[in-house]
Amino acid sequence: MTEEQVFMGIGFIGQGIFGIRFIIQWAASERAKKSVIPFSFWIISIVASLFSLIYAIYKKDPVFIMGQIPNIFVYSRNIFLMKKRTCS
Repeated sequence: MTEEQVFMGIGFIGQGIFGIRFIIQWAASERAKKSVIPFSFWIISIVASLFSLIYAIYKKDPVFIMGQIPNIFVYSRNIFLMKKRTCS
């Protein structure tokens, strides 16, 4: 397997994980009978962003890199706020 194929696999995994997070959000909303965003949605979002960021850095794509970096901070902040709310 070539280096290109490995990093392309990382990119595809990242995109797949992003897709999974919407299925999780949809399922949680169906169970609650209202729109909800579960804690796992944010964890999965960070993981997906990290995979995508690794791929973007490998490709040296500044647009894609700058699109992923802020997401990691936003997702982390949401996790922090949810944890803070449950600990209070």
